[in-house]
Amino acid sequence: MADFIDEIDEEQVDDMLLDDDESAAIITSPEVSPGLYEHFKVTADKGQSLLRVDKFLVARLEGTTRNRIQLAADAGCIWVNGQPVKSNYRVKPFDVVQIVMDRPRRETEIIPQDIPLNIVYEDSDLLVVNKPAGMVVHPGHGNYSGTLLNAIAYYLRDEQHFDPSDPRLGLVHRIDKDTSGLLVIAKTPEAKSNLGLQFYHHTTKRCYRAVVWGQFQEDEGTIVGNIGRSPKDRLQMTVFPDGDQGKHAVTHYRVLERLGYVTLVECRLETGRTHQIRVHMKYIGHTLFNDERYGGHEILKGTTFSKYKQFVQNCFTICPRQALHAKTLGFVHPTTGKELFFDSEIPADMQELIDKWRIYATTKELEL
Repeated sequence: MADFIDEIDEEQVDDMLLDDDESAAIITSPEVSPGLYEHFKVTADKGQSLLRVDKFLVARLEGTTRNRIQLAADAGCIWVNGQPVKSNYRVKPFDVVQIVMDRPRRETEIIPQDIPLNIVYEDSDLLVVNKPAGMVVHPGHGNYSGTLLNAIAYYLRDEQHFDPSDPRLGLVHRIDKDTSGLLVIAKTPEAKSNLGLQFYHHTTKRCYRAVVWGQFQEDEGTIVGNIGRSPKDRLQMTVFPDGDQGKHAVTHYRVLERLGYVTLVECRLETGRTHQIRVHMKYIGHTLFNDERYGGHEILKGTTFSKYKQFVQNCFTICPRQALHAKTLGFVHPTTGKELFFDSEIPADMQELIDKWRIYATTKELEL
């Protein structure tokens, strides 16, 4: 039968990962019968109400449908507690739900590549890196080399127990290709499990810096809106304000500096959905500057003067990607229990963009 999730693009790795931060907490290595391969696994929490397994899974798998899950159940691919079940099986607390097939997930050999890494912190359990914009995090459709994981595989090539293809190790969460900033990588299965649960339960501390179009009337606020794949464009995520589709998502924001027709904001993630900041900001009318996928590469605010248009085009050239940086990252160390907190400088392209708008805002008379 067909794969559950179609290949989307470089940011949607077709290995059945879920959201950027939740995936590592619930995907484990295969532990099923000989001849079968685990594609997905999740354990229902203690508060799980009785719910049909097809509904349970469709809420946890991006890019699939209830009908496809029902077909999978009919084919014997949906298992609960080690046994195949039908789609009308009702999931209860602590049930272990798996998707299994008679073939492995498409294998992508992760080849070590000598790519420079900006390592912020490292010990025997984990390392924290500052990813540059333009680097894909994980090999996937259209990007099988030159990724952060290829670089990590090379950097840890002499670590006896580190296998970059082992899902129990490595990336705990992801950020988009053209977003820069901090990521944590686990060196041991125990660290991966512990850190994954911290992301899953939203106990990590993460703040981003973003340059967005438009002026805010308020100094701070909170955006609440379910996020899921857009029915109009599969390459985009969208907000479902009625909450009947997508996944619960919360973003807190604070204005740091008003720069004329754009604003520098701090965004604090309470949840970790795909493209969350990009989608939530567009939803409230403040699309990220130069975010091509969501329309931020057009001049959304400002004047009709040709000099202004040229100024904005120059800004697009200076920062040729969405102006978003994962600036801080905080979590509890999986072994010591100590709280760790990391901060990173805004990268040069974003800083130059901010400086350019700052000069423009202070020297031009703007009608806002």
